[in-house]
Amino acid sequence: MSSPRVAGPHELEETRRRLDGRHPRAAIRWALHRFAPERTAVVTSLQADGMAVVDMALRVDRNVRIVTIDTGRLPEETHAYLDQIRAHYGRGIEVLLPDAAAVGRHVSEHGVNAFYGSVERRLDCCHLRNVEPLERLLAGLDCWLTGLRRGHSARRGSTPIVEIDAAHGGIVKVNPVADWDEPDVRAHLAAAGVPLHPLYERGYPSIGCAPCTRPVAAGDDPRSGRWWWERGVEKECGIHATPALPPERRTA
Repeated sequence: MSSPRVAGPHELEETRRRLDGRHPRAAIRWALHRFAPERTAVVTSLQADGMAVVDMALRVDRNVRIVTIDTGRLPEETHAYLDQIRAHYGRGIEVLLPDAAAVGRHVSEHGVNAFYGSVERRLDCCHLRNVEPLERLLAGLDCWLTGLRRGHSARRGSTPIVEIDAAHGGIVKVNPVADWDEPDVRAHLAAAGVPLHPLYERGYPSIGCAPCTRPVAAGDDPRSGRWWWERGVEKECGIHATPALPPERRTA
């Protein structure tokens, strides 16, 4: 029977040991059986890693909640891809939207592209358009599943398969593909016949909002196309981690 929380650190540690080294399906199956369906969701930005989790989750539970965030600045290719995914699976995908009034106040005060002006304004924009909508969702969940991988960045290098998300009220966060690499992800999607986001073919290894994402050269850091104008700041929006500001930008 589903229950609202991991009982405590002992269950969490036991679950980690049991899932360590196993196929991501094991972590997904555990999460979808352990927690109430209405309080569990796969959250994806529709990139390959998250779509691998989506595909495996749907094989466990056809009715699992699949959620994505439309920031209001997504590329048209992402909207088209979302329609393609709906058609591929023959079901809907929940779409979260930012608070229109809050975004309107921010744009009125700082401008529509204020994120180019400073790291602080970029983080404000990310918070309004990405983080805050997610926080509203997570406030009503006991468990969420992500497409985080350790290979994404140094910050994500220690990502566990299962963790307590202290930043969101102590709910459970499951990262089934944490120890997969990019070829593992692509092999799964190819074998399952899942279409890829079209921007991958145009040199975008990491896809976010249109004005904040660009293609990168072969061999470059996959996340170097995100907020490329910033220097010395981690390539994070605040959903999974809050980037530290450079020393000269920190305030007491």
